[in-house]
Amino acid sequence: MQTGKCPAAIWLVAVVLFGLASCSSDKEENQLATTLPPIEPVSAKSVASTGDDPGARIIAAESEPGSWLTHGRTYSEQRFSPLNDIGVDNIEDLGLAWYFDIETNRGIEATPLIVDGVMYLTGSWSIVYALDAATGRQLWRYDPGVPGYFGGRACCDVVNRGLAWWGDKVFVGTLDGRLVALDAKSGEPVWDVQTTDREKHYTITGAPRVVKGRVVIGNGGAEYGVRGYVTAYDATSGEQIWRFYTVPGDPANGFESSAMEMAAKTWNGEWWAAGGGGTAWDALVHDPELDLLYIGVGNGSPWERKIRSPGGGDNLFLSSIVAVRPDTGEYVWHYQTTPGETWDYTAVQPIMLADLEINGTVRKVLMQAPKNGFFYVLDRATGELISAEALVPITWATHVDLKTGRPVEVPGVRDRDEIVLTSPGPLGAHNWHPMAFHPSTGLVYIPVRLDAFPYKMEENYQHDPRMGPYNLGVDTVASSMPADPVLREEVVDAVTGALLAWDPVHNREAWRVPDNVSWNGGVLATAGNLVFQGRATGRFVAYRADTGEQVWDFEAQTGVLAGPVSYAIDDEQFVAVAAGWGTGFALLGGRLAEQVGVRNVSRVLAFKLGGNAELPPADERTYVIPEPPPMTASAETVAHGRQLYHTYCFGCHGDNAISGRVIPDLRHLSVEGHAEWQAVVLGGSRRDKGMIGFADFLNVESSQAIQAYVISEAHAAGSAGL
Repeated sequence: MQTGKCPAAIWLVAVVLFGLASCSSDKEENQLATTLPPIEPVSAKSVASTGDDPGARIIAAESEPGSWLTHGRTYSEQRFSPLNDIGVDNIEDLGLAWYFDIETNRGIEATPLIVDGVMYLTGSWSIVYALDAATGRQLWRYDPGVPGYFGGRACCDVVNRGLAWWGDKVFVGTLDGRLVALDAKSGEPVWDVQTTDREKHYTITGAPRVVKGRVVIGNGGAEYGVRGYVTAYDATSGEQIWRFYTVPGDPANGFESSAMEMAAKTWNGEWWAAGGGGTAWDALVHDPELDLLYIGVGNGSPWERKIRSPGGGDNLFLSSIVAVRPDTGEYVWHYQTTPGETWDYTAVQPIMLADLEINGTVRKVLMQAPKNGFFYVLDRATGELISAEALVPITWATHVDLKTGRPVEVPGVRDRDEIVLTSPGPLGAHNWHPMAFHPSTGLVYIPVRLDAFPYKMEENYQHDPRMGPYNLGVDTVASSMPADPVLREEVVDAVTGALLAWDPVHNREAWRVPDNVSWNGGVLATAGNLVFQGRATGRFVAYRADTGEQVWDFEAQTGVLAGPVSYAIDDEQFVAVAAGWGTGFALLGGRLAEQVGVRNVSRVLAFKLGGNAELPPADERTYVIPEPPPMTASAETVAHGRQLYHTYCFGCHGDNAISGRVIPDLRHLSVEGHAEWQAVVLGGSRRDKGMIGFADFLNVESSQAIQAYVISEAHAAGSAGL
């Protein structure tokens, strides 16, 4: 799942559980004894180029530090900039150089690319922008025309995490499942292919990668009952070259490969009827030296394995890292982080490659911090597990057995006929937000979350292939936020986050910066001994990479969640980030998202030494909350409406009808809004804006029950002074 289908609910016992977690580290105990040699800092003036071969340029990206040619800067995706003109000694002189407003009020997750002085980035609804990287002046804009109703198919906001560049083209995956090649100079479409079945509930939010002239793209939609796969297309023509399925299909139809035949032996029942899941919606990483492409694979469909695969089994390749040949898509090896996944513990989170000296031997490793709470170091040639240690408190497993490579599960953790409080929850200990590696400190910098989630299997589950309801197999009402306002406050206070510096050689925490908010931004490390990160609460912050000391911050006026970048123009170093509150947490999180307290202001922010640009004044408008209609429905009707709301509505409008300030708050509907209720909910009068109609699922009585529940929440908010 892309950012978790259910809100990050947590019960009071979690307050005790996470009160035990350390929020800081003993300085003497955590002094690093890294064996890595110090890097040679690179000035912006040493920018080099390898010519017109895009593949050679990306492979040699270390010699072109002023550019950001691919999603993680280099194929290793370490998100480390060798530029050092901006450092801890002059960071106080860093100021805003320019900003560019993105015309949307939805979430921004994109990592920009910077190629030959041009910044390429995406906004919501898969719209592409090309900007002058020195000034922020728009060069061109491309709108792929995604139909508004696809907003109802996207689990976690209408976001996009970026583009791929290859020579004279840039490539974008669109929310409605297309892959589009654009002329890099003009933004005109060169080719456009549909990578998914539009009758099924696929979406694309991730950035493509281009490897050896092949544009590689995955997809999302596991909670809606689809089968995951990754496809490679010819960068010149758009012709499909290969497709690798991540879970097996119906055996009666034959298997696409020997890998699928092998994987099918780990499934039971008729898993294919509900798709199986396994969508690969984010991590795609290439190692040109080993000629391998690594695919991060997502969760099962539905989440609950007892429903999905009633006889048990590991359910390959769910929650796995799979290595394939980029020329053919041929399977090479896999490592499964969560066998028989049943918690939405995806392994699609960012993957990075490095060479580390471990026990006296330099190992070619792959590193990942997936949702399940462990940090993994693998041999990237073979898939052998080197280490796996917990980053946060974990209740579903005690440890990972290094001999078998399997987690040792806590007894009874899968017995979910009754509620089982489990940590991490479905939003994960780490989600899509990029992490970074600094080769001099030897540390990986990870935005982590601390929470727990009350899982309970849904009774009498029936898969519904129609657009609208989630197919989780989890009781979303049982997992929702407590209705009592005092209890809600205690719940909100218990969910936290941190920027964690992790030593992957010695398997230990080096330092940690705690935060009361659990959904903070991606990370950039630079040779200036700096780590940059955005915060959901509207700050863009720099820390010392070696100690975690905060040395600079900037008021961004909105949540900053995407991964920052650094680049150079005319011998001058810039740091830039795309900002804009939203994404799945803002839509789903209910009170947890509301308490962040920011609004969406989508824009690109670019900084340089001596920058003196200023943002326009922040929006200080206050909104008058109308008096809710009187409560006339019975308690039974309200309870029925709550059940229906959490089946059909909370994915966009928030847990307990509480908005995270992206989609309009239903509790604050005007009298006129309530008068239009049936036309919108049943008639689909706002379908083009993303609010699909639910006449295929609800009748008038059911729709009125949901309305009664929303009105009850409006009254509860008023009595709580919210």
